[in-house]
Amino acid sequence: MEHSTSPSSSETSLDERDSSVDEDGESLLFSAIVGAIASIVLSPLPGSTILGGALAGYLTGTDRDVGVKSGALSGLFVSLLAVLLGFVVLAFFSIFAIAAPRAGFGLGLLGLGIVLLVGLGVVLFYTVGLGALGGYLGAYLREEFQ
Repeated sequence: MEHSTSPSSSETSLDERDSSVDEDGESLLFSAIVGAIASIVLSPLPGSTILGGALAGYLTGTDRDVGVKSGALSGLFVSLLAVLLGFVVLAFFSIFAIAAPRAGFGLGLLGLGIVLLVGLGVVLFYTVGLGALGGYLGAYLREEFQ
């Protein structure tokens, strides 16, 4: 029976550490959730997803790649809420599309499907893309002012 010793903390390389936790102990998921909450609270302002992504990127540290990931994840969380609200609105308007297609104001099911796909693309671009941009800027700001 062989006896194996576990490496001490000084022998543990950086590659063996958990990749979801940065050097300050902040997790990527936690930073993304904080950024998403900030984006939702600041949603009356234009570009709130950039601000939430910047907060998430700032919290993750000076690595810009991790900042982009946390900002994009923050934007993805915000987009989930936007998709949920959009689904509720489209469900409401689909009543008109199904009940009165001959009245002239219904889009029909195909029209609602097209609106849904285009709207989903716009929401994902806006929230995830601008969140990732904010994450990059947040990591950059932390690097500059640290």
